[in-house]
Formats: sequence, structure tokens, C-alpha cells
Amino acid sequence: MTPASLDTWLNTDDSRESGWKDGGDETIGHHSGRRIVEIKRKKKDELTQHDYEHMRKVIRFVHRHLKQGGPKDDKEHSPWRHSLMNWGHDPLKNN
Repeated sequence: MTPASLDTWLNTDDSRESGWKDGGDETIGHHSGRRIVEIKRKKKDELTQHDYEHMRKVIRFVHRHLKQGGPKDDKEHSPWRHSLMNWGHDPLKNN
């Protein structure tokens, strides 16, 4: 997802309601999505080691969840898809 499309998605109720909360009001995936938008808007020479570490975490998360394959019915409105989108990947689009 582009930073703009991810940012738009993160402002939806579906995005805010999808995923695990770790003691706060925001889900882990939603927080990650906001971080991804920040990272993707940086110039390459502005990226930090923490940025690279976060994106490696994102890649692992996306690969792990794609292997699950998602639900057989209604993938479009599924928590599986919404969670992946919070992490910057829409499994229904060719990225």
C-alpha cells in the first residue's frame, strides 16, 4: 500500500477495530501502520536502524499471515485482511 492509501485506511473504523491491543487503546497493527507511513515518507538517507528493524518485523508479519491464506468466504471484509492492511499490505491487491 502507498503511504497515502495506508494513511486513509488507518483513519477508518475497520482499521481501528482490527487486531490485538497490548494494554492501550490502539491495536498493535494500527500502531505499526502509523509507523510504516512515517517510514515510507522518509528519504532513504533519513532511515534509521530502528526503521529497518520495524520493516523487517512488518515483512515477517505479512509473510506469516499470508501463509494462513485467510478465510474461505468474504476475504474482503475479514479481520484477516483488515489486520494485514494495518501492516501495510492489502492481500486482495497486486502489490
